[in-house]
Amino acid sequence: MGAVLSPAVSGATPIDASQCGSINVEIGGISVRLVTKDPGFCYMIEQRYAGFLNSLAQPDYEFALHIAPPPAEAPEEDARVFRNGRVWHFERGDFRAEWDARTRQGWVRQSPNPYSIDTVLRIAHSLVLADEGGFLLHAASAVRNERAFLFAGISGAGKTTMARLAPPDATVLTDEISYVRRSGPHYRAYGTPFAGELARVGANMSAPLDTLFFLVQGPVNRIEPISQIAAARELLRHTLFFAHDPEMVKQVFHSAIEFVSRVKVARLIFTPDVRAWELVR
Repeated sequence: MGAVLSPAVSGATPIDASQCGSINVEIGGISVRLVTKDPGFCYMIEQRYAGFLNSLAQPDYEFALHIAPPPAEAPEEDARVFRNGRVWHFERGDFRAEWDARTRQGWVRQSPNPYSIDTVLRIAHSLVLADEGGFLLHAASAVRNERAFLFAGISGAGKTTMARLAPPDATVLTDEISYVRRSGPHYRAYGTPFAGELARVGANMSAPLDTLFFLVQGPVNRIEPISQIAAARELLRHTLFFAHDPEMVKQVFHSAIEFVSRVKVARLIFTPDVRAWELVR
């Protein structure tokens, strides 16, 4: 797929948002400005990320979007993410992107669908979070009593179930991709628009992270302790990270070790009904 290069990547000139539509998508307190000359695609982005738009935010990063015809064949499922100098490359059958780590600007050439830009945003946020010791996790999360709880597990473990059964005094942040940022010795969980089986955007709010639970369905509801070594191993298993970059992989590994030394981590054995939430307070 041929790429339409943007001068923003080379650092020659910044993206001129006044000449095209721009939308600031703010997730986890990080604003990404998406610039497009396609009004239909602009409208689609606004609908897709409603609740996570902040037109007043100073963008932290920018992507110029170029819309191309959809591929003739079904695209491969896995994205390739690699770095050449300071420029990151994101590639999949339905999109291609470049992102300059220094200028914080890049471009995306993609077919006209919301799934491509959704993946680009996940990749970009995973790289940003890795630099500061945070994560995107395959986990549901919710806020209760002003504290955030994460529920991680393999497919079918119960992430969607825990989100669906959340009691009235709990606010669901996501049923699919949890967003964790580090601030000094502490961590916060943020809501995301990355929906899973519930097809429901999470609440755009955040709270201090209290506990990460690894889910296992069983005959009774109980919490079991887990060693830090086992917790770090499980955490890495559920971390959403795309880059094939040894330096970044090492950084994520050390961040996982640091995380489990500072945050409560346990195994939640539960039956798939609302009584499991009696243990989450």
